[in-house]
Amino acid sequence: MLLPLLVFHKTALSVAEIWERSETFAHGFLILPLSLWLVWRQRAVLQQLPLQPCWPAMLLLAGCGAAWLLADLADVGIVRQYALAAMLPLTVLAVLGRRVAGALLFPLAFILFAVPVGESLIPPLIDLTANFTIDALRLTGIPVLRDGNSFSIPSGNWSVVDACSGLRYLISSITLGCLFAYLSYRTMWRRVAFVLASIVVPLLANGVRAYMIVMMGHLSDMTVAVGVDHLIYGWVFFGIVMLLLFWVGSFWREDGPAGAEAPASAGPLLPLPWRALAGGAAAVLAVLLVWPALAARADQPAPLLPQARLVLDSPTAPGQRFTAWQPDYAPASSALRQYFGGSHPVGLTVLFYRDVPGGPKLVSTSNRFSPGKSEFRENSADLRDEHFGGRHMAVREAMLGGEGRRLLVWQWYWVNGSMTSSNYVGKLLQIKGKLLSGNGDGAAVMVFSPYDEDPAVARAAMRAFLDSNLVPLDQALARTRRP
Repeated sequence: MLLPLLVFHKTALSVAEIWERSETFAHGFLILPLSLWLVWRQRAVLQQLPLQPCWPAMLLLAGCGAAWLLADLADVGIVRQYALAAMLPLTVLAVLGRRVAGALLFPLAFILFAVPVGESLIPPLIDLTANFTIDALRLTGIPVLRDGNSFSIPSGNWSVVDACSGLRYLISSITLGCLFAYLSYRTMWRRVAFVLASIVVPLLANGVRAYMIVMMGHLSDMTVAVGVDHLIYGWVFFGIVMLLLFWVGSFWREDGPAGAEAPASAGPLLPLPWRALAGGAAAVLAVLLVWPALAARADQPAPLLPQARLVLDSPTAPGQRFTAWQPDYAPASSALRQYFGGSHPVGLTVLFYRDVPGGPKLVSTSNRFSPGKSEFRENSADLRDEHFGGRHMAVREAMLGGEGRRLLVWQWYWVNGSMTSSNYVGKLLQIKGKLLSGNGDGAAVMVFSPYDEDPAVARAAMRAFLDSNLVPLDQALARTRRP
């Protein structure tokens, strides 16, 4: 089972680095030891099972290798990491056979919890928490003035930020819930029911926690639960909720063995087919080694490229700078930032990225409209269908607050002449360009405009600007792209 970790050691180390630097995913250090402990619990069963390599599993292993290669070409860390995690149980299936893999189905599947995933859930979790908290406050009779995920009550102002999303609670609850369900129940419906409870309960509990924190601050005239202490209260509350969840779940505990988890009857141990196992392990190693070799060939040092330089020949008259807002993106190979006048001001930011191994990423979950400590806050973000420059396309629209005024932002990606607002499509376009022409260059395009109450005025100004400038912008990006 350790062969994939050795062959893809760089990917394995990248997972461990995330465990170390992020408290949200620190539980990953425990997953593999827990999985091995679950395997050890099954040793009596395993001793009675025949060992026979499963050759069809080699195809599945090759599929994971291909997924890893494509993810490596596009520098999509999460897909690389999941592909590696899936290789571990598939290696057991390929070398030891169906019977062993079937007996170890959960211990092997549990390894997938080691992959640090879930940050994409933060925005919807923030929305859910904000909606729950504000609705609960209004039901309590407290007047609330809402501005996106920030709100004001008579005693003070509050914002639902990343730390309030409840992602840590949710990940911890699901991981512990699956483990508890496997160890405590034998019937599938009870296991599924408890896992569902471990998803729903932390979502509700996080909303209740946020409401309680706001109420504590409100009732204490903003002297309690307004600093680090509200994080402490949150974790204490979460711990109590988890204890209650497991306590209630223990009433339906099933201790009797069933199926493959029943203890095996005493008998002579089956002989080990060393030749077949060695052949299976050698075949697995051969399948695994192909993909890093192909990746190394594809990642040959690129020839010296001319410095990327963006120049936009805009027909629109230039204007005065009207905001200090800057997107929180990785450093770009070339950046363009301009302001334009007219009846309503419009700004343009273009961040162009050369696709080089180990370089900054165009598409990344760490790229955000505003940094965490910025005076600008992202009040809302959604996809919006628009028509400008003779094209229909979806843009990612964000409403930002700061500087005493509001800012409307439209964002999309430009990759090799194609435009999309989807992170996934953007990565696929980069893979396509890299496979067909060895070029995954692209840019993040952001058009923005201020507004007071009605964003329709800003939308109209941005639409008019793009009607005149979309073609020149496309031409400027095409000139910057390497041939």
